[in-house]
Amino acid sequence: MENKYDQFKGQPRLSKFVVPQGYNLRLKPDLVTCKFTGCVDISVDVVSDTKFIVLNATELCVDPKSLHFKSSTKVFEALEVGLIEEDEIVVVEFGESLPLGVGVLSMAFEGTLNDRMKGFYRSTYEHNMAVTQFEPADARRCFPCWDEPAWKATFKITLEVPSELVALSNMTVEEEKVTGNLKTVHYQESPIMSTYLVAFVVGLFDYVEDHTSDGIPVRVYCQVGKANQGNFALHVAVKTLPLFKEYFGAPYSLPKLDMIAIPDFAAGAMENYGLVTCRETALLYDDKHSFAANKQRVATVVTHELAHQWFGNLVTMEWWTHLWLNEGFATWVSYLATDSLFPEWKIWTQFLEEATEGLRLDGLAESHPIEVDINHAGEIDEIFYAISYRKGASVLRMLQSYLGPESFQRALASYIKRYACSNAKTEDLWSVLQEESGEPVNKLMNSWTKQMGYPVVSVKIKDQKQECEQTQFLLSGSHGDGQWIVPLTVCWVSYEARKSFLMQGKSEALDVLGSSSSKGKPWIKVNVDQTGFYRVKYDDELSARLRCAIESKCLSTNDKYGILDDSYALSMACHQSLSSLLALMASFREELDYTVLSNLISISYKVSRIAADAVPDLQNHIKLFFINLFQLSVERLGWDPKQGESHLDALLRGELLNALDAFGHDETINEAIRRFHIFLEDRNTAVLPPDLRRAVYVAVMQRVTESDRSGFEALLRVYRETDLSQEKTRILGALASCKDPEIILEVLNFLLCSEVRSQDCVFGLAVSLEGRETAWKWLQDKWDSIHKTYGSGFLLTRFISATVSPFSSYEKAQEVEEFFASRTKPYIARTLKQSIERVHINANWVQSIQKEDNLTEAVTELAYKKYHFKKYNHFKKLFFFIFSCFICFSYFNPTMVKKWEEGVKKKKGSGVVQK
Repeated sequence: MENKYDQFKGQPRLSKFVVPQGYNLRLKPDLVTCKFTGCVDISVDVVSDTKFIVLNATELCVDPKSLHFKSSTKVFEALEVGLIEEDEIVVVEFGESLPLGVGVLSMAFEGTLNDRMKGFYRSTYEHNMAVTQFEPADARRCFPCWDEPAWKATFKITLEVPSELVALSNMTVEEEKVTGNLKTVHYQESPIMSTYLVAFVVGLFDYVEDHTSDGIPVRVYCQVGKANQGNFALHVAVKTLPLFKEYFGAPYSLPKLDMIAIPDFAAGAMENYGLVTCRETALLYDDKHSFAANKQRVATVVTHELAHQWFGNLVTMEWWTHLWLNEGFATWVSYLATDSLFPEWKIWTQFLEEATEGLRLDGLAESHPIEVDINHAGEIDEIFYAISYRKGASVLRMLQSYLGPESFQRALASYIKRYACSNAKTEDLWSVLQEESGEPVNKLMNSWTKQMGYPVVSVKIKDQKQECEQTQFLLSGSHGDGQWIVPLTVCWVSYEARKSFLMQGKSEALDVLGSSSSKGKPWIKVNVDQTGFYRVKYDDELSARLRCAIESKCLSTNDKYGILDDSYALSMACHQSLSSLLALMASFREELDYTVLSNLISISYKVSRIAADAVPDLQNHIKLFFINLFQLSVERLGWDPKQGESHLDALLRGELLNALDAFGHDETINEAIRRFHIFLEDRNTAVLPPDLRRAVYVAVMQRVTESDRSGFEALLRVYRETDLSQEKTRILGALASCKDPEIILEVLNFLLCSEVRSQDCVFGLAVSLEGRETAWKWLQDKWDSIHKTYGSGFLLTRFISATVSPFSSYEKAQEVEEFFASRTKPYIARTLKQSIERVHINANWVQSIQKEDNLTEAVTELAYKKYHFKKYNHFKKLFFFIFSCFICFSYFNPTMVKKWEEGVKKKKGSGVVQK
């Protein structure tokens, strides 16, 4: 018997001798017992001689007696049914070969509504609800199926549920029959789609509704009593569907669109065809209690998921190797749509944060190509992160910039038209883009999708020519052997003097200065507006010129961001000194742009942490430098929102105050705590608007100790009293910032209790520097329990990366390796290797900093001398302003001048006034 099934074991893909065409699926979930029963009739085409039908199923009990195959002439009873759990397949054997052509495979089954947020699972708020999450490979936990994206089929779904509940699926309701306290809901047959896009949700919900300009009904469902919080997402959705219809040159292909907020949801959102499921924080927005970042997140999530209705659902990747086609594209185009809806947000500048995350992950030796081989379903979860989403989006943006937006859009419309209702590979997209543009897209882009990593382009000027050399950039400091075709863009002196090149070799000399009319030593910026997915390293002279250009406000926001981020990465890789990075950061003292300042803040946290390990004696000086660096911006914004201020200022205020909290600025912390106490007495007070709350909560936790727990207890009380998911996650993140290890341990244990939803636990894992060791010991003690709770889901990997990555010693890296040596599973292997590599990178950086000459002098000068110089400048400006006012006033008031002169004479006589 074993030998008979060996041919099907250990295979990454299902056999191709039977092809599914349509599913007739009936399910009856019991929300009290959390069980479900079901039956399915699958129309299949037998395309080659076989006695076996192999399909996916796991955690299901299939009734062997119900299993049969019916051809046009005969019914074949199953001879034997074999469940191979490790491969998540069911093998159905018949006594004779099945006739070629179309037949129907039928079976009955039952399963459990699990609590792991995958497959067909239960979520809870007051009452249980039943929810699906099938991506990437969990439809098999709900019904036996060909659970691979290439096996597209139609779906006719029927749900039998309690009559008082709402039952939703991909399609509109065709018929509903009520019998006693149960109702049977029949849905229209779907167009062909992959199993991971099938969806149904059963529970009690409210909704808000609107229609697009061409009449498509759109609804946002949520918990009873929260319907008004769905209005913003609804507005975004009804505007986005027509926008994408025009951009892709194809209409939305279903008769309705529903979006629903799920209390327990592992991912951010899921693009199920016609029934988008989301976390509450990604779909609901409350004007009174949500902050500006929530609003922006809802907009980008909704536009991302709606982009998938074309790019992913209508045209689907052939296999998970091409996941980036779905996610990279939807990420990129979500910014396109959001920018169209909210141009004042300057969202394309914020896109740089997506590129940065992609660059930081892809700078690891343990990264992987955009197109990554997947050999087992357990490996898929680990590729749903920055490479597929952020690097994917970034290389598409680079390609669009190279080809031009009009040519790029025309090609995408052609691609959608050609592969609609079908599957495609990366090469298919490149071929269409190449046909439409006439450019060598396939050759260019293969260097970016088929190899991991990216280059750093080193730049220097020699004999009036710009010499460029590319090497693979690795955060470890070593150089890889990758080589890319790099779309280089260069400008010098001004943005009017710019050129574009395709760098195909390891090095090239570019004549960008020969025709320049500029004199002296001009600044040069490579990768103009940061449209390319690569880093740039300038020699010392060019770096100094760029610092002057930043201080002189000659550069665009995108270019300032890029210079800063490249310098930070080069410092981490030990290619630049920490002193030079800090000097560059100081040049941003008068920066006003949100995106640049946000990245500056993020980098300051990381620099402060690494410096604490490398040179503890300088920690207070570095913190003072950062406090002074951000103080001008804080003074400009103030604590209280201003009438009519921009969305970006609202985003920035909280981040700046949060930074001053983290660096121990007493005045900020005291004011935050004062406002917090007012808030405790009146939750509707104007002194603590939503955009300030995270910063205030962090400030409260800075003063919490085991002997003074009042702030901690107060925050827990706020957590327990609110029903807003965004507020709960804000508080969880703030609790972890406490400096007392005893409190940190209490916070970590709180994360695992029933008061915290499983998907929210990860928000509390980013502990303070003082809590690192406590968190690592806690993870070891709780690992078995955490592993059991989260299974193979990607949330499990967050525990590892958040807890391990902040360390910076080789000894700790070895300790982590030893602990996981007997606990490694395929679904955590890549994350574990990446986390350990980050520890080694940090350790290298620590050693490099410790060897720097004159670091103490440089830090001291930045922390004190420049601060007082800036303070003196403010004083001097104030003095001259007052003096000028006095002169003007005196000109019109001779009497006052006479009195002032008499006063001076008297003081001269008494010796008070001296030169």
